[in-house]
Amino acid sequence: MPSNTPLTSVPSLPSSAVDIAEKHVHDILTIAFEHDATHAALVVWDGQCALSLALAAAYRRCLPEATFIDFDAVTPDFVRAAFEVLAPSDLVVLIQSSSFRLDAFRLRVELFKRGLKVIEHPHLMRMLGDEGLRYIDSLAYDPNYVRRVGYALKAHIDGAATGMIDSGGEQLLFPAGFEPAKLNIGDYRKMNNVGGQFPIGEVFTESLDLEAVNGRVRIFVFGDTQFRVNKPEHPITLVISKGRVIATIDSTPEFDLVLSQIREDEGEIWLREIGFGLNRTFTRDVLVSDIGTYERMCGIHLSLGMKHGSYPKPQIKRADARYHVDVFAITESVTLGDTVVYRDEAWVV
Repeated sequence: MPSNTPLTSVPSLPSSAVDIAEKHVHDILTIAFEHDATHAALVVWDGQCALSLALAAAYRRCLPEATFIDFDAVTPDFVRAAFEVLAPSDLVVLIQSSSFRLDAFRLRVELFKRGLKVIEHPHLMRMLGDEGLRYIDSLAYDPNYVRRVGYALKAHIDGAATGMIDSGGEQLLFPAGFEPAKLNIGDYRKMNNVGGQFPIGEVFTESLDLEAVNGRVRIFVFGDTQFRVNKPEHPITLVISKGRVIATIDSTPEFDLVLSQIREDEGEIWLREIGFGLNRTFTRDVLVSDIGTYERMCGIHLSLGMKHGSYPKPQIKRADARYHVDVFAITESVTLGDTVVYRDEAWVV
């Protein structure tokens, strides 16, 4: 049966953290999702870590009429049945210490197919102690910032014939323009699907011509083989030729392992996504261990590997694409066309 009792054996975050989470969750629900009492809400949670318990408590305060299901206390069929009774535009919240598995049921995809709004908080167990507090801070939703900057960046990206990332003595050049930028800024009014993985705050694109990308870029963090943030002692320089990583300088054994896996399975290492992160909670010095969360950090991240389903490319067959590894650029400035859009660790649009 559904459980409303947290697991007392799991360490807890301070009560002030729940208060802060409540404020941020309220803003997400009311501003980004425009959720109200005319629609049902279902929260599926687990009690395996302090952060999941804190978020569940915050959602209880904000959604007193919602149905709460402890994922570990019921069967997968019970959870699927709870989804079946929901109507389009109802809300589902998934609070996951790791990632909920329902056999072949692709959770978020299936929920979107039903017209449901979805807020997903995955892999919370990767962020313990103070990292849990940072995660809660990153949920803050300021539409005046994230929507203004997001739409301004999209306009610059879509209109730019060229681009350049200066990573402190090295430059990565994009001379062929960019794919139409996509937004993850909590404004779903013109989107087919409402919701996704939180925290949010990102604009992303890639080069119109992958093979036009050349230069060098210095990275300070990469996603390792366990999907965790890995920050080497010294920055690693990637040498890019015709859109592929052809060499590295000052690499580490862990990063070499990532690259060798991509080469083994995909043959070569493509550079694809260009992510413009907007979330000001995370910086070069303020990190969390989960790479999917840290991806929103205020700055530039790039992806290595063929996998980037948002933009089909003639050189890449979707069936062959296996890897999408995020790497984070030391970013002194970003220039789109003739306009500097990032400097001094902030967006200036």
